[in-house]
Amino acid sequence: MVSAAEQMAANTSWAALGKATDLRNRILFTLGLLIVYRLGTYIPVPGIDGGALREFMQSAQQGIGGILTMFTGGALGRMGIFALGIMPYISASIIVQLLTSMVPQLEQLKKEGEQGRRKINQYTRYGTVLLATVQAYGLAVSLEAGDLVTDPGLYFRFACLITLVGGTMFLMWLGEQITARGIGNGISLIIFVGIVAEIPAAMAQFFASGRSGAISPAVIVAVILMVIATIAFVVFMERALRKIHIQYPRRQVGMKVMEGQSSHLPVKVNPAGVIPAIFASSLLLLPTTISTFSGAQTGPIMSTILAYFGPGQPLYLLFFTAMVVFFAYFYTFNVAFKPDDVADNLKSQNGFVPGIRPGAKTAEYLEYVVNRILVLGAAYLAAVCLLPEFLRGQFAIPFYFGGTSVLIVVSVTMDTIQQVQSHLLAHQYEGLLQKSQLRGRGDKKRTKRGPARK
Repeated sequence: MVSAAEQMAANTSWAALGKATDLRNRILFTLGLLIVYRLGTYIPVPGIDGGALREFMQSAQQGIGGILTMFTGGALGRMGIFALGIMPYISASIIVQLLTSMVPQLEQLKKEGEQGRRKINQYTRYGTVLLATVQAYGLAVSLEAGDLVTDPGLYFRFACLITLVGGTMFLMWLGEQITARGIGNGISLIIFVGIVAEIPAAMAQFFASGRSGAISPAVIVAVILMVIATIAFVVFMERALRKIHIQYPRRQVGMKVMEGQSSHLPVKVNPAGVIPAIFASSLLLLPTTISTFSGAQTGPIMSTILAYFGPGQPLYLLFFTAMVVFFAYFYTFNVAFKPDDVADNLKSQNGFVPGIRPGAKTAEYLEYVVNRILVLGAAYLAAVCLLPEFLRGQFAIPFYFGGTSVLIVVSVTMDTIQQVQSHLLAHQYEGLLQKSQLRGRGDKKRTKRGPARK
């Protein structure tokens, strides 16, 4: 049984986009902030030797430096003020969410509603400042060790620290503004724009390698087909649903008896979306961001970490898979789909799953179903993220053609389209309400009273 809301969503016309003033303003506001972000990636940190940095990044582009540049929108390769990107905020979010599920005081804050959520967000910001400060200082020291600085010393370290931490906090603010006043998904959109903006240069470099003979034409065709197949697979899996049948009993409203209705509870195969891939990549990049620029000055511990956890290494692939699976389950049950909350909402609306008692039994059933679905969802995420890693280990394929970047681009695009459609649907509802009100007034004006009887 299709609801009226689903029918209206299916019939939503994109032609109404020009009439939806609020949505148009939100889109323009989002585009404006994203342009500000892109401009910031070209503003360099003071004291950087530009020529030495370019030579270094060309040599490190096929290693971990390529991944770092991808997730920072090229800002790290140019050592812009957004060189740390949004990754410190994502890392802080991971830590706070893990602590929330383990520390009773934070878990109690989470249950306090809006006020508790603001307090947790405040702790996340404090964690972002701390992580960004540590990474910025380590990056400044590493830049000096790699001879990429014109005037090394305490002044450069202080200037680099203030610039990079300020850039990360500004990016965090941009993401929050896009989420609140734009079209949503602020942090994901920032990562999305950073990847998309660098794809043309990566494609030009890839095809130039083909013209020079470094890559055979067969490999180029195979990579293009792999990217197309990955996009199609991601779109199919992100739209895949498991529909749980929900029954509502008949009820009496005044003198009317409303018949019972049936609906369904849609559960996505991948409820966490692109978040597990971003979280896993963030944890992998955290210890290697600093060591990338230190070159020969890297200590024995960092050298060992890079040797075993570099792109394409077995431990790197194993750790990446484990983190993707872990965050797929963790984010789903803590943020995206909470069985207890869903069961309580169904019980408050007098809805129930046929054959399952409302309340705790419904929550257990939902948890059982989601656990089974996530086996497929986590396997899909791991496959999409790791399959191109194996191929890239054999061929000189840019990181922008990898599974993680394709997954982020496709998932964020689909989420953004869905956000725009929801705004259009709300605008359509408003238009229908206004029309009904105008019809009601017109009917009142046309209604005339007859002469009163004496």
